[in-house]
Amino acid sequence: MQKLADPKTFLAIKDLSLAARTIVDGFMTGLNKSSIKGPGLEFSQYRSYQPGDDLRWLDWKMYGRSDRYYIRESEVETNISVRFLIDASGSMNHQDGAFKKIDYARYLAAALAYLANSQGDATGLYIFQDGGLFSLASRQDFQHLNRLFFHLESIIAGGQFTRPVNYKDIYTGSRKKELLIFITDLYQKNTEILDLLDTLSALKNEVIVFHLMGKNELDLDFKGFSVLEDLETGETVKIDASTSRKQYLEDLSIHLNDLRTEMLDRHIHYRMISMDESPDQALRDFLNQRNKVRG
Repeated sequence: MQKLADPKTFLAIKDLSLAARTIVDGFMTGLNKSSIKGPGLEFSQYRSYQPGDDLRWLDWKMYGRSDRYYIRESEVETNISVRFLIDASGSMNHQDGAFKKIDYARYLAAALAYLANSQGDATGLYIFQDGGLFSLASRQDFQHLNRLFFHLESIIAGGQFTRPVNYKDIYTGSRKKELLIFITDLYQKNTEILDLLDTLSALKNEVIVFHLMGKNELDLDFKGFSVLEDLETGETVKIDASTSRKQYLEDLSIHLNDLRTEMLDRHIHYRMISMDESPDQALRDFLNQRNKVRG
């Protein structure tokens, strides 16, 4: 039986909300639930049940007295704002097997947003696409989470990375504690992504970078002569994978080490994720960094 967190399994689920719940529920199995739900919940009020609400928060005593369903709402004393920054430039159309990087990015973001929402955190979405920036301000409610899922489902990667003039929507000046999660392939023509990260880290936010790579990129598992295309510029290069692989892998190792150093210098949490890997480690990273923000 395949694990639910196997990318081939969850990427085949068409309903993004269902896929997010599947990933998170599978991840939570076997974990200490207190590390997820934790203390710090204080009863606030009742509200009427709405389709999609977590049934665990139904108050059955209220149902017995009123014959109506009510959700017992709690205030989370240490809730934070979690903003998802999605790189939807053309290079995110890189395909490994049946799926593209942007597919993995949307499902990873959906799972993390679902987990964040279950913590009582506000979630927001920023999509870097074709030189512009789409923004969905942070809120904490089920309807907002559905809106976030809708916009994730609607992403079509293309063009080049967002121009700095459009970054102003990211600098909200929020007084909430914030965790910024940037999902990207870190492909840049010059230093535009590192420049963005410089600004984000200077704002004293906690930043996580999830660096997506295809297994075919990591292994250069092409056969014989191949033509590789830059998905943002259209430039092509011919390679003989059998003779180029050794040098390529050496250069890639140096490149990834340099990226880790760049992130460490900026006090940014960095994780490279291969598209054939489960997102479980990313979920653990989120919980660990969230605890830092709460602290």
